[in-house]
Amino acid sequence: MPKFDVRLSKTADKELDGLDKQAQNRIRAALRELENDPFQPRPKADIKKLHKMSRHQFYRLSIGNYRAIYAVEGTEVKVTKMICS
Repeated sequence: MPKFDVRLSKTADKELDGLDKQAQNRIRAALRELENDPFQPRPKADIKKLHKMSRHQFYRLSIGNYRAIYAVEGTEVKVTKMICS
């Protein structure tokens, strides 16, 4: 059973919907990995702590050429932005 609940902001969801189906599937699979531990880097979850930008600590998850920016509040992982690098 997952320990964390992953939620996408409207912006992140719209950015994800604009990608091709193969990229969407790969990103969704990587985001599901965050349900177990959104803090610990491991295979299929290249996680980096970002500089604290507000009252929240943000993290970056690398998925191929894409980056998911997220914050953790309690047991909820809030993905705020999807970036193509």
